[in-house]
Amino acid sequence: MTEDLYIGMLSGTSRDGVDAVLVNISDGSMDLLHATCTAYPPAIKMTLDQLLETGGKPSADVVSLLDENLGRFFARSAQNLVREAGMEMRDIRAIGSHGQNVWHQPGGENPLTLQLGRGDIIARNTSTTVVANFRAADVKAGGQGAPLAPLLHRELFHSASEDRAILNIGGIANLTILPAEGGVSGFDCGPGNCLMDAWTSLHLQKDFDENGRWAAKGRPDQELLHRLLADPFFSQAPPKSTGLEYFNLNWLKGYLGDPAPAETDIQATLAELSATSIAASLEKVGLPDRMMVCGGGVHNTFLMQRLGAAIPALAIQPTSLHGIDPNCVEGLLFAWLAYQRLHGNSQDTTAITGARQAVLLGDVFEP
Repeated sequence: MTEDLYIGMLSGTSRDGVDAVLVNISDGSMDLLHATCTAYPPAIKMTLDQLLETGGKPSADVVSLLDENLGRFFARSAQNLVREAGMEMRDIRAIGSHGQNVWHQPGGENPLTLQLGRGDIIARNTSTTVVANFRAADVKAGGQGAPLAPLLHRELFHSASEDRAILNIGGIANLTILPAEGGVSGFDCGPGNCLMDAWTSLHLQKDFDENGRWAAKGRPDQELLHRLLADPFFSQAPPKSTGLEYFNLNWLKGYLGDPAPAETDIQATLAELSATSIAASLEKVGLPDRMMVCGGGVHNTFLMQRLGAAIPALAIQPTSLHGIDPNCVEGLLFAWLAYQRLHGNSQDTTAITGARQAVLLGDVFEP
């Protein structure tokens, strides 16, 4: 087996489990060989939900315990992936693990970004080199630490004949701007699925609103939408990044008013908030010729309809039409970043995160 096989792993703000991909990276190409999503055990899922939905900074004791437990679980997820692919861990050159983000506060006097799932534990349990802590060096260089996806989007989707944008709708939505001529830029533009997921969990006891069916039953409350869009984050100029420590149920409840709209109308308003804030962010930088969408939000039919209504002049397509599974783009990112780190390639994120200079992203953990 070649030494070009890499694993990319992460768990997003949906906290449903670990997404992992197995990739062959060679001669400038990336071939996706296999992908899995390993659901979190109930105990880990419940702890993460309680930790992240409040928007409170996690205590050192909780961080330490989760860091170890998630490290072991990420290791098992890598082993599951390799076993399903009919291979063995010794076939794998390295694992790139983003981990589980639990706190992201890159501004202020003491910037801090926490992604849990210890790289040393993953390396030891899989007997494989691991690259992790991808955001830390960027934050140390004065950057936001996120989003990092634009680095790979440039490799996968740049066109010399048209201006493009790549929209990743995870818990948070982020945009990559890819002009036909010029460099890449990108930023977080606000909530993607996170508020809709949290509201659905609170009222329907489900992890998400499948296809946006619940939201489709309501009507957006325009007064509430106006209040939400007036939040300072939306008018803030890039570089900017955010997470559940900002956009959570406590944030939403602060804007609901008394009496609050009906539950279904609030869900419809949250879908409209995601679509409208994405559209407004894109219009500020100039509409491209085409926008490609990846991440879990691409499967929310109602959200995609609202996005199309918010930007009717723009061609919007899933990345699958360009050969890349929308569910796998972020996993590919961390496999690719692991490859770049082990080959000593610094990444220039100055136009994305605002870092002062190009840096090597990720710490290397040997088994």
